[in-house]
Amino acid sequence: MNNIVLITGATSGIGKACAQKFAAAKHNLIITGRRKERLATVKLELESAHGIKVLPLCFDVQDKAAVFAAINSLPAEWQAISILINNAGLALGRDSFEDADLTDWETMLNTNVHGLLYVSRAVLPFMIAQKKGHIVNMGSVAGKEVYEKGNAYCASKFAVDALNRAMRIDLLKHNIKVTGIHPGAVETEFSLVRYKGDAAIADATYKGITPLTGADVAEVIFYCCSLPAHVCINDLVLTPTQQADAFYFNRNQ
Repeated sequence: MNNIVLITGATSGIGKACAQKFAAAKHNLIITGRRKERLATVKLELESAHGIKVLPLCFDVQDKAAVFAAINSLPAEWQAISILINNAGLALGRDSFEDADLTDWETMLNTNVHGLLYVSRAVLPFMIAQKKGHIVNMGSVAGKEVYEKGNAYCASKFAVDALNRAMRIDLLKHNIKVTGIHPGAVETEFSLVRYKGDAAIADATYKGITPLTGADVAEVIFYCCSLPAHVCINDLVLTPTQQADAFYFNRNQ
């Protein structure tokens, strides 16, 4: 088989864009997500368009038992995973600390942090056996700077930043690359999920700017994963031209 790329949260947004980008380059894919119907649709689309093989795995990365059961039961021909893209993640709510929903906090931490840990640990034995691999962890500018009403979401992405660095150190001895990707404003389902379906508020997030797209981020991830074996981009922040960091925007009037 060609290189095998495992992408979590591959049914929409950046994850789906990554699946499309790597499929176009003839990589075979393991795609994961919580929505079985969407996974089946993505599988059909990519196999038809690019003549590659796609293995869908339906589970929630928050569910430790489900993660390990799915990955530990991979058929032998799918175990030689070259690239893991830890993309699954979300923001829920934009509330002041004292008003925030505890369930939202738990969901963000369980998905953005625990999910990344579970999937990485489950996949690592396959990479260690090959004495090579590349793990890409999806962070955020929210993992570089804390902003008002970002509380637990920022905390989860700061944790991703720390884990990315820790993994890079610990996995040196196994010849495994680790790359942190930290986007600014990307127009996907992200804001709609964060504001719990309120399209008006979600749309205002991108008002007056040309945001990144999922395809833009996928292009950067693909580049990082296509470099020579002796080159590793450890940490990369990307934003729209009209955004400098988590705070500063130049919005059109």
